[in-house]
Amino acid sequence: MIIPSIDLQSGKAVQLIGGKEFAVDGGDPLNWASEFGIAGEIGVIDLDAALGTGNNRETIVGILRDHRCRVGGGIRTIEDAMFYLDHGALQVIIGTKATPEFCSQLPRARVMAALDTYHGEVVVDGWQTNTKKPIEERIAELKDHVGGFLVTFVEREGRMVTMDMDRCRALKELCGDVPLTVAGGLSTVEEVAELDAMDIDVQVGMALYTRKIDYIDCVLSPLKRRLPDQLWPTVVADEQGRALGLVWSSEESVRLAAKERRGIYYSRSRQEIWRKGETSGAVQELLRIDLDCDRDALRFTVRQAGTGFCHKQTESCWGDLGGFGALQATLVDRKADAPTGSYSARLFTEDGLLESKLKEEAKELTEATERSHIIAEAADLFYLATTKLVQSGISLVEVERELDRRSKKVTRRGGDRKS
Repeated sequence: MIIPSIDLQSGKAVQLIGGKEFAVDGGDPLNWASEFGIAGEIGVIDLDAALGTGNNRETIVGILRDHRCRVGGGIRTIEDAMFYLDHGALQVIIGTKATPEFCSQLPRARVMAALDTYHGEVVVDGWQTNTKKPIEERIAELKDHVGGFLVTFVEREGRMVTMDMDRCRALKELCGDVPLTVAGGLSTVEEVAELDAMDIDVQVGMALYTRKIDYIDCVLSPLKRRLPDQLWPTVVADEQGRALGLVWSSEESVRLAAKERRGIYYSRSRQEIWRKGETSGAVQELLRIDLDCDRDALRFTVRQAGTGFCHKQTESCWGDLGGFGALQATLVDRKADAPTGSYSARLFTEDGLLESKLKEEAKELTEATERSHIIAEAADLFYLATTKLVQSGISLVEVERELDRRSKKVTRRGGDRKS
């Protein structure tokens, strides 16, 4: 897959040639993150920190709040690495300090070693110092201690002179089952697909910023075309990952969907572009596009409006959905129109009742010992907790995101009792 690169200097997105010659002032990096965050991961590189001229921590944390990122550039202490991991970075990219001793102090799956090479020799300190070590030696030294490699061909970086495919293939063989990302020189969409077929990701900056290649074209390039009409089955899911239905996508429909951030598909029956909800009002806000592992299907994650996804006025093509999502929807309705005097109405309107019931049910859950009793008390507590969320205008998705964010933290709280 393509990994768009956001390289930062003084809070701005920039592109350099060979790591030295200023070429592009991309302006606000959040604008690029919004464009690139629709599909896959983003590589965020702090050039100031790498060169020892400052840092862009605040900007990077802002990007991490809403996007899936791997973060690198000037991470030379365990504390720096922990900082970004705790703020949700999928991986930290370690360059100059990438040693077995350093990397082994971090969760292996979340550490990527940056091996920047100039004609096959590793360079460090923001590409200013040549170690004279061949990259093959460094890969062998680190492969048991990291969860990925980022190899940058400095002599090609920013020049868009095409990738050295033979070199990439050889490096992938050396990496074995450790994921490999390469950077430096990509100039065509076809190269993205060729590298993906080798199970290699490619981090790209200059070609995207100058619009020499189109980001969505790169996202789609690995997809296999097994059908004569070149359509791809597309699973539509809501924010909680629940399947709403199966539709079909064409290249044009995906481009339009990404541009407009809407659920836009291809209707096989009408042989035309289909904008979901255009007549019914059940429109979709497109949040994310994913390719499946076999590269022959898509998943659209959407925020669904209206009565639901299905033309039969149900939430999904398999009927209405249950679980916490259904509970939340029911409570939203009850908040707006609960019968006067009903339990739900009282919880929403009677001062102190909801807080009192939350404490009561939490205590009863802690005291429950029988399986059925524990289930019943947990259901009571979840019901009341969801009521509290709805009363406060907070969605379950926001809670899920917070849990996902916490799961990425490396620094853990002690969990001691509060006095």
